[in-house]
Order: sequence, then structure tokens, then C-alpha cells
Amino acid sequence: MTGGLIISAAGSGSGKTLVTLGLARAFTAQGLAVQCFKSGPDYIDPAFHRAATGRASFNLDSWAMQPGMVAALLGKAAGADIVLAEGSMGLHDGVAKPGEWGRGASADLALHLDWPVVLVIDASGQAQTAGAVALGLAMYRKGLRVAGVILNKVGSPRHEAMLRAGVAAAGLTVLGALPRITALQMPERHLGLVQAEELPDLDRLLDAAADLVAAHVDLEALRAAAAPLPLGAAALRLRPPGQRIALARDEAFSFVYPHLVEGWRAAGAEILTFSPLADEPPPAADVCWLPGGYPELHGARLANAARFRTGLQGFDGAIHGECGGYMVLGEALIDKSGQSHQMTGLLGLVTSFAARKMHLGYRLATLMAPMPGQGLGARLRGHEFRYSTIVAQPDAALARVQDADGAEVAETGSYRGRVSGSYFHLIAEAS
Repeated sequence: MTGGLIISAAGSGSGKTLVTLGLARAFTAQGLAVQCFKSGPDYIDPAFHRAATGRASFNLDSWAMQPGMVAALLGKAAGADIVLAEGSMGLHDGVAKPGEWGRGASADLALHLDWPVVLVIDASGQAQTAGAVALGLAMYRKGLRVAGVILNKVGSPRHEAMLRAGVAAAGLTVLGALPRITALQMPERHLGLVQAEELPDLDRLLDAAADLVAAHVDLEALRAAAAPLPLGAAALRLRPPGQRIALARDEAFSFVYPHLVEGWRAAGAEILTFSPLADEPPPAADVCWLPGGYPELHGARLANAARFRTGLQGFDGAIHGECGGYMVLGEALIDKSGQSHQMTGLLGLVTSFAARKMHLGYRLATLMAPMPGQGLGARLRGHEFRYSTIVAQPDAALARVQDADGAEVAETGSYRGRVSGSYFHLIAEAS
């Protein structure tokens, strides 16, 4: 039976992604089929998981997804020998108020699935205290199971000995100790890791991570600690925005959740991808969907993409944009240098990166107008992560939007006729 583990930590930057990718690649190199998942709403990590294993990775989210959707997504692990779910932020980090069945914390997922947690402890600047940190994480919520600890950023054999003593005193098992290697780092930008498809040497990085983990982690013990994963027969079928969907897909438009595309296909929809950056117009379809991404890095190129702009303006079906896609539907996008770039003008929106401000969090939207695949009054759960600000938004509001605490969010999205857009990325319909 397939076994599952959750890779988590005390906080971001501890090495969860490095460990997850290293384990995934190392087990794959052993001939095992490895299925990865990502706890929480991160859009970028699943592409790295896929590169490491050759299998699509999916998000699992206790705040945004109903248990039935999670069960259906777990069915993607059919045929896998081991399942690795990478946590987000710290193990117990989530929002104040629960959503569908949890607060979005990795610990919610561990408890819901009864999967053991592998704690990645950033050991820099501490010794025996690493044991106290690991013990606190393990005991904070009743019923949580911890398979063991992987120590990261270990400075010397003496440092490792003190760390191991501290973890042993806490009654926990050390599954591995990774030395401090500054050269093995994934490049980052303002929304997280640079996307997997943008890294020409990604395979080299993944192989190096696998070699590091294989040399310093007890892979056999870690696999033995994985909990059995009973796979149900639930199918993932999501209401598609149309029967034929023209989906923008390139370096500027890549933030679409894998489970959405899989769910649309399972419901019978045809997905037709095109590249605005390559100046391709959308193919004939019922709906054109522009995901988020990094249009702010390609403002001039998008402004000069005349075939894309003309094709979108003449598109016969409905059009929807999320975050970066929403910005491209507007009149103009102002980059960080203050340069204004003409966008498609299908909405009156003007956005700017000249004065950046981070907007981050879950969103609950109640539609005040229909959008592709969703009717008036539909309640949707999603996530927002952006640095742009709105300079002008003259069109009608698309939705009433609230954050995870129930506070009103000013950025409501907007619509004009058959064109709509929002800053939040759709994850699932709300119960």
C-alpha cells in the first residue's frame, strides 16, 4: 500500500523545498514512483515536484477545499510507491478562522490524513535547542505524529553531535543531517522561487539535491515511517468555464492550479494552450482564461504583441483573467521603473508596480455578476498574492470579496460585458 509523509518545519526558509525535492528525486532514482503534493495555496512548488518525479503534483488545502476534493486528489497517488506532501510556512501556521475543514495549516492535513510529519529543522545558530523546537512542534496539537527530524545547515561534526543529543533528549528520531551548502539554492524573485520552466539547469539542481539527501538521510527508515494511504474511487471533476478553453500558458501566464486543469479535463473540457509572449492569438474556444504569472516582467513585450491583443479583442467567447491575467485585460500596466505599457483595454483597469505593496491571503468571493463557469451569487474560495496596486478601476465590481477573517477586501475584481477578472486565484467552489 502507498505510504505518505508530510515534510514540514518551524517556518519558511528552513529547507522544506530542498528536502522534498531531494527526497523525491532520490526515491525516483531508486526506481520508485513518487507522488508529490503541496499543502496550501502555493502555485510554484508543484512544477518543481513534477520536474523531480515526472508525475503531476497537486495542492491540498484545508481552508479552500472540501474533504471530497482532497480525497479525489489523493486518488492521483494511485500506482505510487511513496507520497511526499510538502508543507507551507510553519507546521502550525494558518489563518485565524477555519474554512472548509481547517485553517490551511500543514498540521491540518497531517491530522486529517493521519500522516506522520518529517520535521526539517534549520540548525544554524542553535545546538541542543533544536530538540526543544522539534518537541514543541510535535506536541502543539494533540494527535500529531512525527516520524523524525532532518537537521539542515549543520556546520560541523561537533555541531551535528550536539544537535543529535538535543533531539534524542526530546525523544525524537534523527532521520538525517544535511551539511550547510550555500551553493545549492533555488533562485528566487518577488513571488517566490523562479519558475521551474525558467531554469535551464534545473535537472542539475535536482540531481545535486538528490545526491545530498541520499548521502545524509536514512532513506530506508524514512520510507518505512510513511503511513498507509487508502486510495478511494472518488473522481476529480470540476465545473469547467467552457467546453473548449483557450488557456494562456507561458512565462508570463503560469499560475493556474494543476487540479483545476485536471478537473476541467475530467469533466470533458478541451484545453487549448497558447502563448501571448509569442504573440499568439487565442484559438477559437468558448472561453479564454488568462492565469496569473509575471506580466510585469514582460510589459514591453506584451504591449508589442499585436496579434495577441487583436485576437483577444476579437475573441467571440467569454474572457476571464486572474491576477496577472486580470492586469493584462486592463488599459495599462505600469512597471517598477514607472514606465506605462499598453495592455488589451478590455477592462478599464490600470495597475502599477512603481509603488509595490504585498497583498497576501485567502479570499472568499461571492459573485455579483456571472463569470465563466460560475453564476450570479456563486461562492468561491481562492488565494491572492501580489505586489501591484490599482491606479484605476472604472468597471463594475465582479464580487464581494472577504479575507479569511471575514474582513472586506477592497479589490473586488471587475467586469465589462463578457470580460471579467479578479486578483484572486480560484481554488474551489465554497460549500
